Amino acid sequence: MDHGQLWRVASQHREDLIAFAQRLIQVPSLSGHEAEVAALVQAEMERLGYDRVWIDEAGNVIGRVAGGDGPPLMFNGHMDHVDPGDPGLWLHPAYGGEIHDGELWGRAAVDMKGALAAMVYAGGLLVSLGLTLPGHLYVTAVVQEEVGGMGTRHLAQSLPVKHVVVGEASANHLRRGHRGRVELRAHFQGRSVHASMPDLGVNPHFSLARFVEGLKTLPMASHPEYGSSTVAPTRVDSEPQSANVTPAAIHLTLDWRNVPGEDLPRIVTKLETLLARCLESACHGQVEICTKTMVSYTGLSMEYLDSFASFTTPADHPWLDSVQAVLAEALDRPVEVGTWRFATDGGHFAEEGATVIGFGPGDDTIVHTVEERLPLDQLVESSVGYMVLALQPRLG
Repeated sequence: MDHGQLWRVASQHREDLIAFAQRLIQVPSLSGHEAEVAALVQAEMERLGYDRVWIDEAGNVIGRVAGGDGPPLMFNGHMDHVDPGDPGLWLHPAYGGEIHDGELWGRAAVDMKGALAAMVYAGGLLVSLGLTLPGHLYVTAVVQEEVGGMGTRHLAQSLPVKHVVVGEASANHLRRGHRGRVELRAHFQGRSVHASMPDLGVNPHFSLARFVEGLKTLPMASHPEYGSSTVAPTRVDSEPQSANVTPAAIHLTLDWRNVPGEDLPRIVTKLETLLARCLESACHGQVEICTKTMVSYTGLSMEYLDSFASFTTPADHPWLDSVQAVLAEALDRPVEVGTWRFATDGGHFAEEGATVIGFGPGDDTIVHTVEERLPLDQLVESSVGYMVLALQPRLG
C-alpha cells in the first residue's frame, strides 16, 4: 500500500473535503429532519463516482464502492445532531460552518458531520485512484442516532456486515468499545391537594427526595476496563403543574450507563429495590425502561427501548491489531487503542454480531457544547485513515 499516494490525493482534494463538511454543517438536521442533508450526501457520493448510491426506507444514505470477494466493510456516520441551544452563547454561528485559526466551527462539526464528510470523500478518492478493495465498502449516513439510533437499528437488520467502523470522535485514534446506555423513568404516585392543606394529601416529593439521595450510595457494577456503571437523574416532570397544589405524580428520568454484563432486567430490579425502601406510606411507585416511537423523515415508524448496548472488541482481535499497525505507519505517529466514555451506534451493530471499531476526527470532550470545532488538519488526516481502513483486509 502506497501511503504517500493516499496523502497526495487527500491533499489535492483538501479544499473540496472542507467545503463539503462546511455545507453539511450549514444545513440544520435535527433528528427526524435529515432530508436536506441526506440529499447533499447522496449527490456528493454520486459526483465522486460511487458505483451505487441509494436511500433506504428509513432515510439512511448508503453508498457502495465495489471491491473484491472478501468480507465487506461498513463506515457508519450519522446525519442528525443535538439542538445548538442559545445562539448567543456561540463564539461563531452554530450553523455557519466558519473556519477560524485552522478549525471548522459549528454544531455537528465533531459529532459528526466532519467524520461523515471524510468517510464520503475516502470512498470517492479510492474510486479515483482505481484501487481494488478487499471487499465492498459501504459508506452509510444514518438518521436519528441522537435519539436512540433508529437508522442504524434498521440498517443493522437490512444490510448486515461483519466489520464496521464507527466515525465518532476519537482524535483519529482507535476505539474498541463503550459502556451501554439506558434511559429509565421512576414514577412516584401520591395524592394532590391544595398547597394550604398539605396534611390532607400524599406529596410524592418526599419519596422522590429519598430516592435521589439513595442513588448516591447505590451499589454499582464495575468492569476492569470501563470502571463503574453510573446513574444520573436528569429531568423531573410533575402533574398537575400549578404552583399552589401538591403534585399527584412525579416522574424522574434517569440516565444509566451500564458496563458489559449488566443487563437491563438487573438494572430495573436494583432501582425497584431502592424505590421500595424510599416510598412513604400511601405513596406508590414503579420503575420502567423508556420506550420511543420514532418516525423518520421518510415516514418509517419504529418503536424500541431507549437503550444502546455496550460492546467490546477484544484488545487482541486480529483486525484491530492489523489496522492499528497500518494506521500508525500511514499517519506517521502512534495510534492508541482506547474506549469511548459515551454510547454509539456501534452497540447496535455488535448486537447483530458485527465486529466494531471506532475511528474519527475531533475532541470528544467538546461535542454537544458551544465550543464544538474540528481542526482542518485532523479532518484531512481522517480521510487518509479511512482509506487505509478500507484497503486493509478484514481479519477475524
